[in-house]
Amino acid sequence: MENKKRNDKNILSFLPTGEFYYRKAMKELQRENYPKAHKYLRRATELSPRDSNILTQYGIVLMEMHEFEQATDVLHAAHELDAKDPNILFFLAEVHAHMGLFWDAQNYAKQYLVFETKGEYAAEALSIIDFAEQEEWQSFDEDGETQGSESHYQQEKARRMMEQGDFKSAIELLEKLIEEKPDFWGACNNLALAYFYIGEAEMAKALLHDVLRRNTGNLHALCNLAVFHYYEKNAELDDILELLKKIQPYVFEQRYKLGATFALVGKYKEAYRWLKSLQKRGFEGDAAFYFWLSHAAYHSGHEEASRQAWDQLKKMDPDKDGYAPWNEHSSMPHADALEHDRDYLVKKLDHTKKSERLFGLFLLGKSAHKQEIISHPNWLASDQPSVLETFVLGYALGHPFKKEIPAEQAFMRAMEVAELLYGIDEMVTEKRVEVFNLWFLLLEKAFDENYTFKNPSALAAAVEFMVKSANHVKITKKQLADDFGISVSTLTKYVNDMSTYLPNTEL
Repeated sequence: MENKKRNDKNILSFLPTGEFYYRKAMKELQRENYPKAHKYLRRATELSPRDSNILTQYGIVLMEMHEFEQATDVLHAAHELDAKDPNILFFLAEVHAHMGLFWDAQNYAKQYLVFETKGEYAAEALSIIDFAEQEEWQSFDEDGETQGSESHYQQEKARRMMEQGDFKSAIELLEKLIEEKPDFWGACNNLALAYFYIGEAEMAKALLHDVLRRNTGNLHALCNLAVFHYYEKNAELDDILELLKKIQPYVFEQRYKLGATFALVGKYKEAYRWLKSLQKRGFEGDAAFYFWLSHAAYHSGHEEASRQAWDQLKKMDPDKDGYAPWNEHSSMPHADALEHDRDYLVKKLDHTKKSERLFGLFLLGKSAHKQEIISHPNWLASDQPSVLETFVLGYALGHPFKKEIPAEQAFMRAMEVAELLYGIDEMVTEKRVEVFNLWFLLLEKAFDENYTFKNPSALAAAVEFMVKSANHVKITKKQLADDFGISVSTLTKYVNDMSTYLPNTEL
């Protein structure tokens, strides 16, 4: 086959613009291929972030794909660039109507009609206004009160930031909202949660007490306070729970909050009462609703209802498969198994040393308390988790890894070592803690230096030998080599390998 030399002089550089991808998206929309149109418009907005026309079209496609929250953000960005474009105002009205924010929908529809009394979307704008006026009484925030459009939108934006783990930005936004509107109880409650998640528990509780002082009986504040006291094991929890048992809310969102709170703190009978009452009245909950309903039903003796709720959850969130309440205690945990000691596990996860946190994350995957702990982000998140911590957390939660990626392949081999060590007793006891402490210390150092962990059996044997030697336990290399199915020379090689990662203060 003839080789042809490349003639660089004949190559013309092509730099695509936002307009280029916008035109490609329009062609896909004519074919009603929304996924491709979405792809091209997303690229167009990246290249032309200040083009209101492109942003508007992207918002429309997001609406068609039922990505309403993202569509709202994109259309607001377009509106900031061109506040008088009537089409943007109409689509803002439409997206807010889809989200059930009828005050907002009505407001934007009226603004559209100021500019376009007989415009293309005039009839639809009037329909939105009529519908909003009929439904406006249902437009309650989480405390059962209506809120101004902009403040309500900003609170929802802060809530999404919290869901994504961006607590710093959420706190800044919520503090600004409360400064402008001190009686915005929903923002106050969300701010308290954000404070608690970053470790500022006293600030969080002080804020909730202030809410309750100024708005006696605020259900969300009481529920959040109950959760805080539960995690901190405070005696005040019992008093708050007795008060919550006496409350009879009418609004669906308040019933949901009350039921979920009872479920989280282990009061399953009360939780099932409220969550089941919502289901009977036609409440279409999210994945979290069916998660708590299933757990509350199972632990209060309603197994069939639990399985039905779990089936519904799996349709909405297949990743939850394996976390069903009947899987939590398939066998009774051994009394000496540290992975089932909640306090021990939490101390590991909160430890200042990374290797100790790594050990804690590994134990989390084996623990009967896993679901309880992962429901509280503050117990899992360090200020700046390393790649390795993220990997071990993902492993504990069943995240798949790709062997074709060298770092992930090395990590999976390292986890195989931990599993081999764990498999000796099928649990972690006080007698075996030293072995795991050493392994996760070595793992931390070796992973940072791109060690490949090629022979997990030899590495497990090496760790066992190093610990036994340090404690003057009489055992030969041949005995350990035979136990792990390797040769003495291989064991020696890996003992030497691991010794290079051992700080002088250890062993």
